[in-house]
Amino acid sequence: LTVSAQDGGGLPSASNAAVTVNILQTVLVPAIFERSRYTFSVPEDAPEDSVIGTVKAREPPNSLEVVSYRICSGDPHGKFSIDPQFGIIRTKKQLDHEAQSVVVLTVQSQLGNSPLYSSTQVNISVTDINDNPPVFLTKSDKVTISHTQPPGTAVYIAHAEDKDSGLNGAIKYSIASKQSNAFSIDPSLGVVNLTRTVFAEKQQEYTLHIAAEDCGNPPLTSLLMLTYLRLLHYINDNSPSFMSSPLSYVMEDVEVGFLVHHIIAKDPDEGRNGQVTYHILSGNENKAFVLDKITGLLTTAQLLDHEVQERYSLTVMALDDGSPSLSATQVLTIIVLDVNDETPVFLKQLYETAVRENQDPGEFVIKVEAVDRDAGLNSLLHYEILPGAGYEKFKLNSDSGELVTAASLDRETQEVFSIKGSPSRKSTAQLYLTVLDENDHSPLFAKTQYQISVTEDLEEGSAILDLSASDKDDGLNGEVIYSLIDDTYGAFAVNSVTGSIVSTKALDRETKSQYTFRAVASDCSTHFPRSTTVMTVLIQDVNDNVPKFEQSYYKASVWEGQSPKTDIIQVFATDLDSGLNGETEYSILSGNENATFLIDSARGILATNTGLDYENTSSYRFVSSSHQLVLLASDRGTPSLNSTAAVLITVLDVNDNPPVFSSPEYHVHVKESVPIGSHITEVSAKDCDAGTNAEITYTIISGNDRGHFCLDGRTGSVNLMKTLDYEDTVKFTLIIQAT
Repeated sequence: LTVSAQDGGGLPSASNAAVTVNILQTVLVPAIFERSRYTFSVPEDAPEDSVIGTVKAREPPNSLEVVSYRICSGDPHGKFSIDPQFGIIRTKKQLDHEAQSVVVLTVQSQLGNSPLYSSTQVNISVTDINDNPPVFLTKSDKVTISHTQPPGTAVYIAHAEDKDSGLNGAIKYSIASKQSNAFSIDPSLGVVNLTRTVFAEKQQEYTLHIAAEDCGNPPLTSLLMLTYLRLLHYINDNSPSFMSSPLSYVMEDVEVGFLVHHIIAKDPDEGRNGQVTYHILSGNENKAFVLDKITGLLTTAQLLDHEVQERYSLTVMALDDGSPSLSATQVLTIIVLDVNDETPVFLKQLYETAVRENQDPGEFVIKVEAVDRDAGLNSLLHYEILPGAGYEKFKLNSDSGELVTAASLDRETQEVFSIKGSPSRKSTAQLYLTVLDENDHSPLFAKTQYQISVTEDLEEGSAILDLSASDKDDGLNGEVIYSLIDDTYGAFAVNSVTGSIVSTKALDRETKSQYTFRAVASDCSTHFPRSTTVMTVLIQDVNDNVPKFEQSYYKASVWEGQSPKTDIIQVFATDLDSGLNGETEYSILSGNENATFLIDSARGILATNTGLDYENTSSYRFVSSSHQLVLLASDRGTPSLNSTAAVLITVLDVNDNPPVFSSPEYHVHVKESVPIGSHITEVSAKDCDAGTNAEITYTIISGNDRGHFCLDGRTGSVNLMKTLDYEDTVKFTLIIQAT
């Protein structure tokens, strides 16, 4: 960084300072001085290695590092030293108050080898000691006096200078030794006056030793030998009288050496008694003027400044060269006239303010103010706005410095204005103007509608979309709050701050496959302007439903002897899923030995695959047993889901089998004496068919012409109906039919 300094009068420093800032790790902590500024004093006659004072920096808690000290600036001539371990500051060379009365040192502390420093300012006042005596400009001088000069006449002005300051540099004048009591001296001004008349007839020469003594402790003294000689025969009986005006004017911008005033005094005496010299007794302490003691021409000795001092009052003495000398005094007033040499200065170099947007033109913004140290018309200020971005939107009162708007402002178009203002004699100030926001914009969604697809197995609390709405306003007016205004059936919610839409419950496409609702973006103002967007959420299917048979157990029948591919029954299984997840395929899982049956995989129609014979297999059970069949319904999802159902198929009998006697012939022997009604025998036939087809009726179709026997048609039992006679008939042959 480059740092410049400027005093209150606007004068910049002759050179700039370079400042290097090292960015250190935040964990480093320096040793901090107990005070940010130390003040010490040391007399200028202090010997070398004299202790001036001690600075102390405290290390951080728990630190084991040692603090060291060094002087980093303020001592270009090496007049001071500091103990690096204890911080004791000592003199290293002889000091001189008159050369430098105040020393400002910057002392740094370092903790171990850390790159981190802390610093403190040490102000050392070099106190004055009385080491300089008053010094006369000359060691001796001669003055002539006249016996006619009255008491009180100033005959000489002694002047000595002392380099010391304060009381050590304050001078008192006195007469150290004298041959006569005819003289006295003003102790402050050094003016030598006559105390009585010196008679001419004595023709005496006087020698005075004038002492200049300072007020130090102990005081120092210098002597001036002053010789008064040769009393003039001419009588110096007239004092000088001023002829020139006691008032003079001078412009403040005149150069050094400019003639300000011609002081004229007349003395009617003759010879040296009438020769006048001019002297400034007081009012010229800052040595702004030089007076030629012979000609009386008063000129400037340095540059004048009306703003620093606009009036000088000089006490001027006109002294003749008589013996004794006579004098007269005059107070000369010099008025320093102003010229327009001061640049106006703004009270602040940077003004910052704010104004609300959308206000009518003429809205007060701020008042800027500058001062000019000149006087009169030179101090009257005229303000104007310098051209720049947006400056046309403002007006500046040229007299008062009041800034108002010239147009209605819009924060969203331009929020910050940087304006430069200038009075007529070039001084500028920067104005940063912030336009305050009003809620004149509604939040706007990036899109008027959104459509998004999510799977139905989405976890509860998952974010499905981040809504984004922008509001050109600022602050609370531009903070967007999100909400939903339509029923989402408890499925979705929105984060009011981020606009993130999240699921709030498990989704089920089979229950609801689409959600449509509106989202609202509002800002935080009391007017609540808002915008809406339409959300459409499509629920995509996942294979989460098993195909389900309408019945878990089916019954069906089929006539035996049917040709292959005869439809038996159609089963149905439903799957609530969609697409491939809901497409059902049918198959026979088990129990279909010899591939007796087949099923249409798409339609679920169960049919015969071969001819059926009731007599071989009476029924097939599609159940989960090792020798039975199961019907399987599977979907086409990934992974596939399935379910089973049992089907009982009864094969219906066809009368395709005749009854068959257990024996083709029955041989029975019976006695002729068997009584009527006796059971002779029983025939038996079987029919492989079933039901009525298997119900057998027995009849005698031949051999029982005379009715000897009776046949039970249901049981096949043969009973005797007539008495037998061996001698009549030995053998009967009955033909019995089973139907």
